[in-house]
Amino acid sequence: MKKRLFFTFLLLLTNLMASAYDCQVDGIYYNLDTSGKTAEVTDNSSSGIYYVGRVNIPSSVSYDGTSYSVTSIGGSAFSYCYGLTSITIPNSVTSIGEKAFYDCGSLTSITIPNSVTSIVGYAFSGCGSLTSITIPNSVTSIVGYAFYSCYGLTSITIPNSVKNIGKNAFHFCYGLTSVNIPNSVTNIGEDAFSH
Repeated sequence: MKKRLFFTFLLLLTNLMASAYDCQVDGIYYNLDTSGKTAEVTDNSSSGIYYVGRVNIPSSVSYDGTSYSVTSIGGSAFSYCYGLTSITIPNSVTSIGEKAFYDCGSLTSITIPNSVTSIVGYAFSGCGSLTSITIPNSVTSIVGYAFYSCYGLTSITIPNSVKNIGKNAFHFCYGLTSVNIPNSVTNIGEDAFSH
């Protein structure tokens, strides 16, 4: 009886792990929305596979004869990818999820395309080697903890579209010596730039 329960549990666990993503195309893992024909880059760390080097996210992927537009980078999609050095995000992406690039210690620079309107908390937290970042005019709010502990950042220009800078957004960014905050910003959260 115990042996049968163990094998049932093992089978369920295997199915759960297998369903962590819908497909893999050119080494990148995706969840697919078949009704909207969109794809989200997803976390595949449960398989023990982490991205290294340069990663170019395409604007669309084909799977089983259907084309899907890549519109989002899901939560924790690249978390703990210590060997990730560069990422190219296409103009099709509109959102970057929570902890999407959390603790990517070797990531040195990133350009966020103008299509992105939403960046969720901790998206780039712990990216200690990140020295430069371009934030597009499409972003209206820099959420709390977005760049928390990015101590390699030396300067940042916040676009005129931003109205809110959240709590601890740039907390522990020790190397930050130059910040250009536009007049459009009406709220700066607690400890947004504190060390």
